[in-house]
Amino acid sequence: MTSARDVPKELARGVARALAQRGFAILVEVPLANGRRADLLALGRDGSLLIVEVKSSVADFRSDRKWPDYREFCDRLAFAVPAHFPQPLIPEDCGLIVADPFGALILREGAARRLAAARRKALTLRFARIAAARMQRLVDPAALDPEPD
Repeated sequence: MTSARDVPKELARGVARALAQRGFAILVEVPLANGRRADLLALGRDGSLLIVEVKSSVADFRSDRKWPDYREFCDRLAFAVPAHFPQPLIPEDCGLIVADPFGALILREGAARRLAAARRKALTLRFARIAAARMQRLVDPAALDPEPD
C-alpha cells in the first residue's frame, strides 16, 4: 500500500521513465542557485533544460507559491500530476504531464523560454557535477560530497 508521502516519489519515477524514453538525462531533487530545489531536472540531447514540478494533489499545488522561481533555471517548466488531478488548474504556459509510478504521458509542452548562454553553461555544469557525485556515492558511500549546495 502506498502512503501519501510516497506518491510524489512514485510520480517522479514515472516521469523520469517517460523522459528517458524521449532521450533526456534526468536528476531528481536538484538544488538550484536561488536556494530552490527542482523535483526533476532533465537535460535534453540538444542541451535544453526542463524542470518538472511534481504535484500529488490539489492542496499540494495550491500551497506551493515557489514554482515561478524555477522559470529562470530552465527552457521549459512542466507540472507532473496524477490522473485524478483537475488539469485546468495547471497554468497554460506550463507543460502538463500525467504520471503514475510506471510511466507518464506528456499532454502539453511548456512554453519555451530560451536560457542565456551563461546560465545554460552553469546549469549544465551543475547537472554534470551532481550526476557524477551521485554516481561516486554509489561506488564509494564514504566519499566526500562535492555536490553543490
